[in-house]
This record gives sequence, structure tokens and C-alpha cells, in this order.
Amino acid sequence: MIRVMIVDDHPVVREGIKTYLSNHDSIEVVAEAQDGDTAIEIFPGFMPDVVLMDLMMPGTSGIYTTEIIMNRWPRTKIIALTSFVDRQLIEKTIKAGAIGYLLKNISGEKLASAIVEAMKGKATLSSETSGYILTFLKENNPYGKLTKREKEVLSFIATGLSNDEIAGKLVVSPNTVKFHVGNILNKLNVRNRTEAIAVAQKENLL
Repeated sequence: MIRVMIVDDHPVVREGIKTYLSNHDSIEVVAEAQDGDTAIEIFPGFMPDVVLMDLMMPGTSGIYTTEIIMNRWPRTKIIALTSFVDRQLIEKTIKAGAIGYLLKNISGEKLASAIVEAMKGKATLSSETSGYILTFLKENNPYGKLTKREKEVLSFIATGLSNDEIAGKLVVSPNTVKFHVGNILNKLNVRNRTEAIAVAQKENLL
């Protein structure tokens, strides 16, 4: 059962979403909040798997609420559910950690499907916003920003070679390899070589 929290300042919207989702056996609405502060406060008591997040609410914004929830409970899947299509708003939402961005005119069936897909780790995008998001992800994809030499070093790391051994393979100094390794760790947002290998394998970088 997928546990869902609805965060929206309009009671009618929350009730409508609950009605939509009540028809799906695999989804249960376990909590609802009228603003970001309430959502953050009650979150630990319900530990939802997916949060449907309105972006424009009084008090703490949906974007900031998303950021806080993702920092404290990083396994949560947050789908922005809004009436606004704005590139800056979309980019801030994705940067905050949301896995999806949907418009409130979405059908109940598609919303339920998006929740299921989000639980699988798949992005859920409305047709009106997908172009903005895909462009943003392409521009900000750290994996695509690895240089040719960094990809070479990463492939050697994956085979278990030390910096000195990699330096010998590339005919460069160990300090140069160390510099490349540091860049790779930063770009992949990992702490060590083991994590770098895991990300490389997951993202098919090798």
C-alpha cells in the first residue's frame, strides 16, 4: 500500500484528490495538511511514501517544504501538484527534490498512475511542463558534465586501480589523477570511490 499525504491550502482540492484516490486499492491517503508548516510538523506521525505538494500556499511555500522534507526524510517521493506553469518555478521545485511536476487539471486515473510510478523512482511530468523539466535536467545533469578524461579515470577507478596505477596508465602525474578524482566525486555528489563506482554502474556511465 502506497501511503500518501496531500498538502494544499484548499479543502475542496484535498477532498477531491482523496475521492479520486479512494478508488485505488494500492493507494491510501494517510494525512493531509493545509500548509507547509503543518505538513512538516505531522510528517513523522504518518511517514507517507508520497507527498502531493501544492506550491503556492500561505506561510511556508511548497518549494521550501519540499526541500525540508527531502532533507529530513530523503526516501520520500514528492510530486508537485499545482496550477502554474513557470520555468523558474519548475526548476526550483526540481532542485528542491521533487520527483514530479503535475498540473491540477490531471485526471484521477493519471494522478494515481503518477503516484505508482513515483514509488518506482520514475519522474512524473505533465505534458505542459515536460519540455521545461527535460531541458533543465539536461542542463544540470552532472553525469553529462564529466569530461572525457574524467570518464577515463572513472573507468579505471571501477577496475580497482589506485591513483598511482591510473597515473601510469594515462602517463600523467598522481596529483593530476587526484585532481580528476576530486572533480568526479564532486560532480557525482558522492563521498568516496566506492560510491562513485555505485553511481557509475547505476547510471550506466562505464
